[in-house]
Amino acid sequence: MQGPNRFVGDLSGAFADLGTFLPIVLGVLALQRIDPSGLFIGFGIFALAVAIIYRRPIPIQPMKVVAAVVITSHLSAGDIAATGILISLILILLAVFGVIAAIAKHIPQTVLSGIQLGVGLALAWTGLQLMTDAWMLGGIALIVLAILQRTRLKSFTVLAVVFGVSCWSVLSGEQVFPPININFYPPSLIGVSWRDIGESAMSVLLPQLALTLTNAVVVTAAIAANYFPSDSDRITPKRLALTTGALNLILAPFGAFPMCHGAGGLVVQHRFGARTGLAPAIFGLTCLSLGLFLGPDAIKLLSLIPLSALGALLVYAGLQLANSKLLFLSDRRELLVIVMTGICCVAINVAAGLVIGLILDGLNRRLKKRLTVMED
Repeated sequence: MQGPNRFVGDLSGAFADLGTFLPIVLGVLALQRIDPSGLFIGFGIFALAVAIIYRRPIPIQPMKVVAAVVITSHLSAGDIAATGILISLILILLAVFGVIAAIAKHIPQTVLSGIQLGVGLALAWTGLQLMTDAWMLGGIALIVLAILQRTRLKSFTVLAVVFGVSCWSVLSGEQVFPPININFYPPSLIGVSWRDIGESAMSVLLPQLALTLTNAVVVTAAIAANYFPSDSDRITPKRLALTTGALNLILAPFGAFPMCHGAGGLVVQHRFGARTGLAPAIFGLTCLSLGLFLGPDAIKLLSLIPLSALGALLVYAGLQLANSKLLFLSDRRELLVIVMTGICCVAINVAAGLVIGLILDGLNRRLKKRLTVMED
């Protein structure tokens, strides 16, 4: 991909992960417990820093377990900031003392392929759920995606689909373009108490940390090494943990929502054309502008994008990720490890899938050794 085509690919890929990003962000902001300005500015600065550090489309996503707890319970802005700070400190310590690198080094390919299968299926399932409110529109968007991906216009895929369905939604009367007030909205400093730290540690810290270590650090690094082998010494689990930790530690006190990288986001962005750091830079500048100049009105603008179309993006990219070559090249026992790991990732979470996959792979290796001894 050269010149203008590369730019268009990065521009398209920059917004390919909106299917994961938007529903979570809209759900969190709807509860009015967090300042929209601080949230979008946080994503903007995080993405711009990632663009400079990695120079590749390393995604930035809200931490999903934190978002789920915020939406379903009563975490305050202080609790959310405390969570970002606590997870940051733990990630930095684990990276500095080599724990994350050791974990990544001992994960076999069958387990990684199983996680890849699980992440792909989870993306597709999330996409299908987003399409339920408007099956017709989502189905049309999915068909358009599949067609454009097989033409010279594939770099325009995400832009064409998102812009097209948004215009259709407004012109058909499904959505009304809202009044937008442009102003300057600097972030506010969030106070964090010991009660906030205790609440975070009790309600959300451990499950989010497990998911971040696996999906946002180890698996993201593995998929990045597959996409960008020449950068495998730069995009490592240790560095991903350090950037996640350091940036959240700096941004959390200013109202940023806890953020991480994500294997699914990398797959979606790469699938729809992102290849360089320009993709996160574009995303970062967009978020920064939304936070600084639109503030609370940013949610009105983003709500114009039909979630069914974003769901179509996730379905298409998720199925592409799940279709791994190792599914067709493995023997029966290895295939069982891959499939069971993938199922556990979907049914429980990525962290549980990793643990169960390691157990199954260990049992498979022991069985192979016994069979080899019996044959000798």
